[in-house]
Amino acid sequence: MWYRVFCRTETELQPTALLELLQQPGRPVTGHFRGDDLGWTSAELTVGIGSPVDVQRYLSREDDLRDDLNTWAGWLETQDHEPNHAQLMEHVIQTKQLVVIRKPLDHANESAVEDLCRTVCMELAKSADGVFQIEGDGWYDATGQLLLREY
Repeated sequence: MWYRVFCRTETELQPTALLELLQQPGRPVTGHFRGDDLGWTSAELTVGIGSPVDVQRYLSREDDLRDDLNTWAGWLETQDHEPNHAQLMEHVIQTKQLVVIRKPLDHANESAVEDLCRTVCMELAKSADGVFQIEGDGWYDATGQLLLREY
């Protein structure tokens, strides 16, 4: 399953700060981050025993994202039966940072991994003026409130 965070700023949530926000009693999260002079570009987040959560961070001014963002904006434009479709379309057009998260299919604790993915989305969205999309589910604001249901 894929999660995507569309951010209107390039604000980078530092790896140590992100890991601190992800910690919960009984659910320690570890992370291995890679990056360059523009900040971290990828991470593997591990909770318990099992495959890691893969996180990729892209900047629209550095990475070739415009076609992908236009595709998402075009799809949102067709969702005119949803009241927030235009607002979300504008948000995607203004995206400066895209974070893509892949939830592993074979983890021993599915609920912990799903909660981790959602928490990553919310924290990144809060830090960088973002919204997030959970594939096959919907689009959410930084607080986790549903903005548009995917059918």
